[in-house]
Amino acid sequence: MIAVINYGMGNTGSIVNMLHKIGEEAVVTEDKNVLEEADKIILPGVGAFDHGMENLHEKDLVSTIQKVTTEKGTPFLGICLGMQLLGKRSEEGNSEGLGLIPFESIRFRFDADSALKIPHMGWDVVEFEQEDKILSDLQGTQRYYFVHSYHAVCEDAQNILMTCEYGYRFPAAVKKDNIYGFQFHPEKSHKFGMKLLENFVRRV
Repeated sequence: MIAVINYGMGNTGSIVNMLHKIGEEAVVTEDKNVLEEADKIILPGVGAFDHGMENLHEKDLVSTIQKVTTEKGTPFLGICLGMQLLGKRSEEGNSEGLGLIPFESIRFRFDADSALKIPHMGWDVVEFEQEDKILSDLQGTQRYYFVHSYHAVCEDAQNILMTCEYGYRFPAAVKKDNIYGFQFHPEKSHKFGMKLLENFVRRV
């Protein structure tokens, strides 16, 4: 069973629809018992860091997420805000993150004369930084859809799975053991995102 965490931060429907296209069924839930029994878990998210953590605490899901990821080893995927919540903290707010992967999120920093806009929005190319099951059979240029103003800064380069260039190179995807994070939206990235989600569900 694939569980998509419902904590009031959006885009669960798009993820369920994308999973349905690859022949996989998913349940949208905030039930701790369902999460503990799930084979795979996805934490989506659109919005502010503090609001996301507040909602997870209000639904009493933080300890459950930490339990299923670190004790049970359930494959876990954070998307966009969901990825940023996997880290320790963010410049966007004051709350502590889930602390599952050692990184912090910072706002893009450009020179005053830079023409680049914040947020980083639209399709962009990524590069793979290491081999992994979730990247199996991905061939050619890989393009994904981004919408974000903050990005991860990893303490350990071994946790960087993909990078993207926007003014400078930043982590587009992270990984630690069974835990993955995508800064981009695979559910909005057509065939590229569909293949990634298929690999998460069937290969990880």
